[in-house]
Amino acid sequence: MKHSLIAAAMALVCMAACAQSATPNPLATSRVFHYDQMTPKTAPNGTVGRNVFSGTLATGESVGLHESIQPAGTKPPPFHRIHHSEIIVVQKGTLEFDHDGKAERAGPGGIIYVAYGTLHRARNIGSGPASYVVIQIGGDTKK
Repeated sequence: MKHSLIAAAMALVCMAACAQSATPNPLATSRVFHYDQMTPKTAPNGTVGRNVFSGTLATGESVGLHESIQPAGTKPPPFHRIHHSEIIVVQKGTLEFDHDGKAERAGPGGIIYVAYGTLHRARNIGSGPASYVVIQIGGDTKK
């Protein structure tokens, strides 16, 4: 069940994706994004991120998608505000979502919703790596 939720969430976002090319808007036509073509970048705290795309749907919404893998024991990211909404789909491990004076946990198959403007952070609290996909919607999805 949890894997079907992950697949469904990713399918909803990827339905409008287009061929990897020099096309200004990668969401102009349907396509597949190949994992081996996503360049990994390692942050100073050890988190590895892979940007999948950032573009605009035909209906006008800005959408961005990236994957992150936080190793166990990683220094938590600082609290920050976003100028878009996010859906975070946890694939592996356990994240603690700190927001609005609360701390909530999400494990594999769990989905975190981050409302526009929320001061928050997501940190790995498990004994192994935490892997998750972030779907950014509306506003500034390039941050």
